[in-house]
Amino acid sequence: MDLPLLHRLAMVALIPAAAIWLGFSLALAQSPPAASTQPPAATPAPGTTPAPAPSTAPAPPASPAPATPPAAAAPPAASPVQTADPFGEQITLEPKKVVVVKGTANWDSAFDTLIDSFKTLSALLEKQGIKPSGNAMIVYTSTDDTGFTYLAEIPVEQDPKNLTRDMSIAKSPEGKALKFVHRGSYDNMDNTYEAITNHLDDKKLEAKDTFIEEYITDPLKTAEDKLVINVYVPLK
Repeated sequence: MDLPLLHRLAMVALIPAAAIWLGFSLALAQSPPAASTQPPAATPAPGTTPAPAPSTAPAPPASPAPATPPAAAAPPAASPVQTADPFGEQITLEPKKVVVVKGTANWDSAFDTLIDSFKTLSALLEKQGIKPSGNAMIVYTSTDDTGFTYLAEIPVEQDPKNLTRDMSIAKSPEGKALKFVHRGSYDNMDNTYEAITNHLDDKKLEAKDTFIEEYITDPLKTAEDKLVINVYVPLK
């Protein structure tokens, strides 16, 4: 069989299949559309606003809460201002009732001798239940190269009894004076008195032959290098 004949036979075989496919396609085109299985949307009643359809868009991510700033640190407490002690301040001494004991000391054991006098007076007052009404004092009545004489005094409100022969009730010094402050041990008092002498010379002031030491810190309970002593210089 020649090639043209074969070609024609193949075409004849393909025609019935094409006709069948064409007919099936036409049938599909003319068929009514299938009913939708999704229920129709409800019609809103008159006068009512239909509720908006729920949004299917994803919710935006929540904004992070603002960071809380760290609390500011409290400022450090201010340190108290250390002011210099007054030097040569003019004051007026007021007389006080004092219990007094007389004594004599040499410079080598001066502080121990003064402490013994304070202990004697304190023991007398404590035994009688009398409380001091002020700071202990030393009044220097005379001095020389080897030592000095003094009055150890403790202010009181009431008169103690059973005083020894070298004890008495008296009044503390009074009148105009200059006030100086000594801090530290009794052994360093020489430096303070030297500064006092220079101050009197510079100011051309004349002092009486008496010096008074008021022990602001208790000499019986305070370490010697922690003493605070007011020095009063009565003026003529």
